Amino acid sequence: MSLVWTLIAGFLYAEIALVLLLVLPVASPYRWNRLFKSKFLAMLAQQAHIYFFLIMGVLVLFLLEAIREMRKYSHFEQAGEVHLNVEMQHSMRLFRAQRNFYISGFSIFLVLVIRRLVTLVSAQANLLAQSEASMKQAQSATAAARSLMEDKKTEKAKEAGEDTTLNELNKLRERVQELTSELNREKKDKEAVKSQAESLNREYDRLTEEYSKLQKQITIGGASKGSGDKDD
Repeated sequence: MSLVWTLIAGFLYAEIALVLLLVLPVASPYRWNRLFKSKFLAMLAQQAHIYFFLIMGVLVLFLLEAIREMRKYSHFEQAGEVHLNVEMQHSMRLFRAQRNFYISGFSIFLVLVIRRLVTLVSAQANLLAQSEASMKQAQSATAAARSLMEDKKTEKAKEAGEDTTLNELNKLRERVQELTSELNREKKDKEAVKSQAESLNREYDRLTEEYSKLQKQITIGGASKGSGDKDD
């Protein structure tokens, strides 16, 4: 095997190892995504399409070369006088052409597979990150909704307590008004009794004065009668 085909075969083995690493659960999509977004690979990713088309072009050229050699050595007409050594060399060259064809063909196929796997792993990592972010947002929204519900319950409890307090205050006000009205009635009754007592006192004083006047008149009348009898 020449040096060029040795390098292509080594590239094929590296592709097989990379495909196995991407397919098998060796690392999580997060780690692969971090590796893909590292500084070194990010610098390479800026010109990744150039490298991709360059590698594909080189592999396609070697594939065409292998196809040409296969067609060249597949149409060998054996003759009776051909030496066995020549036939073996021809078969060896045909085998090498077929081997090179498979190496270059599988290399091209695995390049496409690796590119697709890298895209899928990156997309999966982004989807997982978005799902985690959505889950965190949903959890924060749920916590906010719960806090709002608790605040509403607290406000309702406060409003209920305020309503109860207002009802009690209204009842107390009504009771105070009732007591005030009763007190006013008592005051009015007391004033009425007081006025009646004063009127009775005045009437008593008037009657006492009249009684004293009558008594004086009776005394004066009796005295005048006594003096008249003495004169007779």
